Amino acid sequence: MDFSLLGPIAVTAGSRELPLGPAKRRSVLALLLLQPNTTVPLEQLIDSLWEDEPPEHARTVVQGHVSRLRATLAEGGADAYGIELATHGSAYLLRLPEELIDAHRFSELVTLARPEAAPADAVALLREALGLWRGPALTGTVTSPPFAAAAHALEERRLAAVEALGRAHGALGEHDQAVAILYSAAANHPLREGLIAGLMRALFRTGRQSDALEWFHRTRRLLNEELGVDPGERLRGAYEEILRAEAAGSGRGSATKPATGGGREAAQLAGGDRGAAPSAAAGRTPVPGSAAGPGGDGPGPEGVLSAAPHFGPVSGGTGAGAERTGAAPRLLPRPPARFLGRERQLAVLTDALMDRTTGESPLAVVAGPVGVGKTACAVQWAHLHADAFPDGQLFADLRGFGEGDEAAPAEILRDFLLALGTPQEQVPGSAQAASALFRSLVAERRQLVVLDNARSSAQVRPLLPGGPHCATVVTSRSRLDGLVATDCARPVGLQALGHEEGAALLGAMLGPERVAEDPAAARELVDLCDGLPLALRAAAAQLTARPRWRLARLAAALRDEQRRLALLSAEDTGIAAALRMSVARLSADDARLLSALATSADGHLNAAVAAALAGYDPERTQDGLDRLAEMHLVDEEATDVYTISTLTQLFARDERGEGGGSGAGGA
Repeated sequence: MDFSLLGPIAVTAGSRELPLGPAKRRSVLALLLLQPNTTVPLEQLIDSLWEDEPPEHARTVVQGHVSRLRATLAEGGADAYGIELATHGSAYLLRLPEELIDAHRFSELVTLARPEAAPADAVALLREALGLWRGPALTGTVTSPPFAAAAHALEERRLAAVEALGRAHGALGEHDQAVAILYSAAANHPLREGLIAGLMRALFRTGRQSDALEWFHRTRRLLNEELGVDPGERLRGAYEEILRAEAAGSGRGSATKPATGGGREAAQLAGGDRGAAPSAAAGRTPVPGSAAGPGGDGPGPEGVLSAAPHFGPVSGGTGAGAERTGAAPRLLPRPPARFLGRERQLAVLTDALMDRTTGESPLAVVAGPVGVGKTACAVQWAHLHADAFPDGQLFADLRGFGEGDEAAPAEILRDFLLALGTPQEQVPGSAQAASALFRSLVAERRQLVVLDNARSSAQVRPLLPGGPHCATVVTSRSRLDGLVATDCARPVGLQALGHEEGAALLGAMLGPERVAEDPAAARELVDLCDGLPLALRAAAAQLTARPRWRLARLAAALRDEQRRLALLSAEDTGIAAALRMSVARLSADDARLLSALATSADGHLNAAVAAALAGYDPERTQDGLDRLAEMHLVDEEATDVYTISTLTQLFARDERGEGGGSGAGGA
């Protein structure tokens, strides 16, 4: 059983997330987890749950929440983990092994890391620690001061770990990695001087002294305008260190001409020249592709820590050689691990996105069913061809099929404009104006835009860059026929892997020797996983955790249809969770139709059979089948010949058993 505080409040037992109920109940659990194995007075819980005067029945409300939490934990098998929620008079005690709490594991890993003494080990420990974060800490709790303070304290520890990770990479001489890690945190916390100082040093050591100095000047202005103070010792120390290194011609920064004379910079520092903007040279990097040198960093090693640019203004020049400022943004997630195959689809993407003969901005849509590897394919192509887009690569998860609401175009455009160097105060408030500014800024640039997990064509259109030198690749579980019709998008379909490709993926994950021991079992595993890379990777994770298991043993376990979906999950990754997000986007009628199709004996049927199973009239059934096919929840193999995959059938049957097939709100 695992307890999560570093993101949404959650409790998982095995592969199942326990239902925790409303925000106040989650908040009660969070407060007990923040003080594990310690009695928490009822009055403290009441004071934390109600920001204003608590109601007269507050004690009864808290007692009810504790009772429901106790029952939920019991249903999840808390006893087997040594977990007990006990009452001690007018206080409560959550007794449990603290290593079950992600915040405790995070602290232990950070404590073990020694960035200066053992940097290589520290990188591994700190990456594992930061990987525990799934979003802002204590998400889902009430918005009272005690919880805000606790979330702030956890966030401070996260930022300290980010700084330490940057120092560890710097100690290893991996300054590009340090830049990629520190950029994102510094952009989100522009007044945190330790982050800025570390970023400045890393930038200078990658040959980007002008960017390093620009960060100092911007931070100095922000400190003065918002807090009325001058830079502190850490920020000044980094600044003076860079100036001394420039003057001595040392470090990687000396490979390019210093942006400004060290004497003037030192004079500005000594005189507190707060109002002066940095010189033109200090605020610019060479146009990418020019002889003066590269304009940006490589992509971050982790998607959540991908690089973000500095905040210098960007010229909206109309010529390809128009002077522009700021580093070329490199926002791609890291390349997918052990990516195999898909040569034909990658070639189609190349044909579609590298075509400059039409005078238009090329657009491709990578579509396919849940778990087929759409994001991996798009990101792999983007990394393979990053050099063709020297003005940068932008990436955004549109959350079209994730938990919660899809990303609004205005939100993504704001991130893009900031990444391109637009000052925050100059980002338009409306999506329409922001879209126009975005298109204007990139009109003559060679830039790649990757829009992942789109729900609809309408969500994508405001984010398209335009201009003949840009290219856009979109991934979606929907075919996005609207983009094909109105924006000449090139569809790139992904299908499940065949036996050879699936076995090769298992071999890449497990080692070829282990797969070669039993090729028949490997083929069966591919079939049981419907050839979906996500399912095969989850199966490989099960076998990796059990090195003594042969492939045949897992295959035997997966034959049990009631256990298959649970076995094909690995923490927050699994086919069932992904399918749940797709079904949650369906109308109630289409969800009931899918549930009815799941009762088909072999997964093959036509419209007449589907109508009989669902009890719908033929026209209503055909419309529903078309929508399910567009979402890749069924596959139209030929005219009026539909198939539903085994894993989709199993999921829909489970949903039917739990909720009568009403999947429209089930996620």
